[in-house]
Amino acid sequence: MTRQFICIDSLQNSLLLYFPICRILKSLADKARLLFFVFKIKANMREEIIGDCRLILSDCREVLPSIGKMDAVVTDPPYGLGDRMQGGTWGSKDKYSKMRLWDQSAPQEAINTLKDIGSHFIIWGGNYFHLPPSRCWLIWDKLNAVKTMSDFEMAWTNLDRTAKRFSHPVGFHAYGHPTEKPLSLMQWCLQQLPEACGTILDPFMGTGTTGVACVKRGQKFTGIEIEPKYFDIACMRIEDAYKQPDMFIEARALPEQLSLSST
Repeated sequence: MTRQFICIDSLQNSLLLYFPICRILKSLADKARLLFFVFKIKANMREEIIGDCRLILSDCREVLPSIGKMDAVVTDPPYGLGDRMQGGTWGSKDKYSKMRLWDQSAPQEAINTLKDIGSHFIIWGGNYFHLPPSRCWLIWDKLNAVKTMSDFEMAWTNLDRTAKRFSHPVGFHAYGHPTEKPLSLMQWCLQQLPEACGTILDPFMGTGTTGVACVKRGQKFTGIEIEPKYFDIACMRIEDAYKQPDMFIEARALPEQLSLSST
């Protein structure tokens, strides 16, 4: 007996081609999934104010149009490398399986929105986005990179200065995020900005490393994160950062919560 194999993808494409009702049903199913995703995001939306930090649990694409002006945007968005994470150092490990799902595409739409929000920009993975030419690329030189990893990462900026390099090992994920940047790297990024930059936005906050760096430097921070688990970690880290201020930065007291009722 000859065994026959049917390619599911080919069968699905044939059905969509020859039966209009199948195309309609698929379109309705796609729209239903999208509506469910949007409803889930809006239902779970949350905002926390911790000192000078405003943390928002939401899809940044929903929030950015109403976020207001910021002095600078410092962020590390998904690079769109999910399909390429199939082996090597990271891709074969189970703990990175979810990353392969949310890193399927680079969020160009959100990056386009940022141009109307910030004056200065540091965008890690900027080489994966459609951005203007830059004089000042920031380079993270990964001192311990192995052959299956990139030797360095690049951040696009709109700063009018020479390119700079920061050397630091890779692979330390102390807070569970698979693409967590070192705190010292994000502190270094903030040092590259003009001194007048007092308000910083990170629309892909992750576990809050940029926010912690802002607290330690006495800068106001707004962070947006879509994953509740990472959002909660970011809140915890930023609270802890206020409890352990940098000795070289004047400590900011947590604002007292006032009642709306008159006394």
